[in-house]
Amino acid sequence: QVQLVESGGGSVQPGGSLRLSCVASGSTYSSFYLAWFRQTPGKEREGAAVAVIAIASRPAHITYVADSMKGRFTVSKDSAKNTVYLQMNSLNSDDTAMYYCAALYGWPRRRLDPAEYSFWGQGTQVTVSS
Repeated sequence: QVQLVESGGGSVQPGGSLRLSCVASGSTYSSFYLAWFRQTPGKEREGAAVAVIAIASRPAHITYVADSMKGRFTVSKDSAKNTVYLQMNSLNSDDTAMYYCAALYGWPRRRLDPAEYSFWGQGTQVTVSS
């Protein structure tokens, strides 16, 4: 079982930046992934980035960013703090969404598919507007 708490959302002007944080508490054993998703009303949840925290109970240092967000978004982690970050730069109105942190144990077939993830945070709102 794992609990996830996101923070760092807010309002920003186009071209601005935000850094989201997700703290995971509880068991982070075996193979463990933390990911960021986003969702706007009426649309499906979209995968943004993934950080592989552990593989077979050993620390991992693998990250992925969705192709559509590469160059603007980066994901990083602080294993000592069980925290994953999503750095978002050059934000535009299309990035306005609720951003969720999610976690899974095991080996996902599709790492950016929200159906693979069992644990979710409450979300943090990002609004990009002039």
